[in-house]
Amino acid sequence: MKISDIKIYTLDAFRTNWAFIKVETDEGLYGWGEATLGTQEMALEGCVADYRRLIVGRNPLEVEKMLFEVYRDSYWKGGPVMMSALAGIEIACWDIAGKFYNVPTHALLGGKMRDKVKMYANAWFVGAREPEDFAAAAKKVKALGIKALKWDPFGKSHMTLSRAEMDHAVAVVGAVRDAVGPEMEILIECHGRFNHYTAVAASKELAPFKPMLMEEPVVPDCNDSLAWVRDHSAVPIAAGERFYGLYAWNDVLRRNCVDIAQPDIFHNMGLLTSKKVAAMCEANHVPVSFHNPSGPISNAAILQLAATTPNFLIHEMMLTDGSFRKLVTNENVKFEDGCLVISDKPGLGIDVNVEEIKKRPYTPRNLRHYTGTLTDIRPKGDTFCYFDGLDCEHPYC
Repeated sequence: MKISDIKIYTLDAFRTNWAFIKVETDEGLYGWGEATLGTQEMALEGCVADYRRLIVGRNPLEVEKMLFEVYRDSYWKGGPVMMSALAGIEIACWDIAGKFYNVPTHALLGGKMRDKVKMYANAWFVGAREPEDFAAAAKKVKALGIKALKWDPFGKSHMTLSRAEMDHAVAVVGAVRDAVGPEMEILIECHGRFNHYTAVAASKELAPFKPMLMEEPVVPDCNDSLAWVRDHSAVPIAAGERFYGLYAWNDVLRRNCVDIAQPDIFHNMGLLTSKKVAAMCEANHVPVSFHNPSGPISNAAILQLAATTPNFLIHEMMLTDGSFRKLVTNENVKFEDGCLVISDKPGLGIDVNVEEIKKRPYTPRNLRHYTGTLTDIRPKGDTFCYFDGLDCEHPYC
């Protein structure tokens, strides 16, 4: 069996653009991968086209050999575009392999250690600005049985926080904690905003609310700064979505930069390298929570990987993306008691409706992390909730 073609489909997903990659073979089998970046989509498409000539003709079952040789022969290594392009192709090859052997991908990655994983909800706070807005949304999410919430309470802040900005963030977190009670895990997202002393100051202000973690507290271009924050923080520190591959992670772990690792499967060249990163973390007693703010193929792939990862901690889930998510794939998320169930279907267990994708052409989307518009309300009339059969009364449903 040989790879006969590689295609990339970039589609508008409201807050970003998803990038789906289809790998086809000369035996009729095909697989789906994802390489969503949230930016630089045209560069990603060009990079996939460049790698196409190096990968077409290869055996899709020889994943390790393909990654080693293509990475070796790439003069400029690392970075989000290159790593994500290879990841999307690699994930699709794992999908093909599962279909070829008629087993779920997790069976090829070492087998399941668990049947389900605890999840935390992201993107549950659509439209919230003030503490009472976040509190009201959090109560409705809790009513669904969700047991962990993540969000960014810092608005437009960058590098430093004024007293008023700090007080507002504390009020938001406090309002959510009061709304959901002590049993709910809360995770604080920082989006790489702060310098080291501001990050530590924020950790001390938020510590009374007992967050599970603070994510990306400092700008992700200085591991020394991150290590200093981890040493002085009053809250466990998580990071990793902007570290690219084994060599970057080796430095992060050697410097003791994180309490919780958050590798991105795209930025680590796919499932195989991400599993190696997780093993490096395991050797350092660092739990892993794979970064997952992306589309349905990403979600399916990470669940397969999480099933096989001994030190896996918790799974990220974008609670709402838009009603189109159910149209562009046959994703079937199964939610039980605050957890997501691992699929046992062959491969990743997901397929894509290309005709629906074509209805949502690429639309440039600017990142909103530092503009104060991260909680934009979605287009009027668009409703969506993952969990069919639940009596959902979200503000966005």
